[in-house]
Amino acid sequence: MVATFDNVQQLGKEQFEAVSAAAAAVTKGWQSIAAETTDYSKKSFEKSRALAEKLIAVKKIDEAFQLQSDFAKSAYEDFMAEATKLGELYTSLAKEAFKPIETATKAYTNPAE
Repeated sequence: MVATFDNVQQLGKEQFEAVSAAAAAVTKGWQSIAAETTDYSKKSFEKSRALAEKLIAVKKIDEAFQLQSDFAKSAYEDFMAEATKLGELYTSLAKEAFKPIETATKAYTNPAE
């Protein structure tokens, strides 16, 4: 009976450590995503401000259209790059968060390995 209690106690400790490691990975992942999003927002705002300054200074309407067109193309490319980067960060977050739980589960379901 004592051996069984010790086994249950060890299992509980391993599961707690796995959940704690997963929570730490999630926290780190969210911090990375927040930092990336903040950086993108700052860059986007700065580019919009620069466009506004350029638009104020134009003398011809076709220059304004060209500036706006170039800005739209650049903004789209930046957005797609950022979406790809965020997708990679979310994927990494999921992998890192489930790694400790997966390891603990494997140890529990296959104790001989």
